[in-house]
Amino acid sequence: MDLFSETWQYLLDADNWTGAEGLVARLLEQLLLTATALAAAMLLGLPLALWLGHLGKGGFLAVNISNVGRAVPTFALLAILVAADWPGSAEFGPYGRAGLATLIALVLFALPPLITNGYVGMREVPSDVQEAADGMGMSSVQRFRRVELPLALPVVASGVRLALVQVWATATIAALVAGPGLGRIITEGFARNDYPQGMAGAVVVAVVAQRAADPMPRAPSSDRDDAVSEPSTTVTEAPTGS
Repeated sequence: MDLFSETWQYLLDADNWTGAEGLVARLLEQLLLTATALAAAMLLGLPLALWLGHLGKGGFLAVNISNVGRAVPTFALLAILVAADWPGSAEFGPYGRAGLATLIALVLFALPPLITNGYVGMREVPSDVQEAADGMGMSSVQRFRRVELPLALPVVASGVRLALVQVWATATIAALVAGPGLGRIITEGFARNDYPQGMAGAVVVAVVAQRAADPMPRAPSSDRDDAVSEPSTTVTEAPTGS
């Protein structure tokens, strides 16, 4: 039996999904890590990025800080945090051993796409729309809340989705410091030469990441052909602001 068949058999075995060490338990642990890290990153990064985009200032700083964040290896950052006196490798509630260090590393990893897309989404709002809002007597806050933010949401949402996928996939590094999550299934499998187990854990991570990256079912091709095309909101280069 080849590796792929054995991996499939591992996934079909109900015993591998139950218990404290099973796939379901590890899946829930990783979901908790991912949701917490993403929520914290959104609270830290999005308000600042959106407001800087509204003001049209700080773009160079915001985007370049994000680029620096992308360049730092997450595992290297986790290793430094675990080795330091704080946060170290102590247990952190349901997040397990080195849980706080893992969360901090994941939050910092999630910030770049959130900050970049939040800022760029606000700067992409057409100037004539902003001028129309001003002409209607809207205050700066009203224009931000009623006009700019709704128009920026598609770009902001794509940044959130990108951060979600990145954090979900990267959360497997928690296993390298004996933390929770599907990474435990993967590392323990390969450590024991149980390659079907390791591959099964990787498959679950990949499937969930794929669903997070493309959560909406695709329309039939005929429907897409008849649909009216809309302007793309893909950002190829971030404006630097003033």
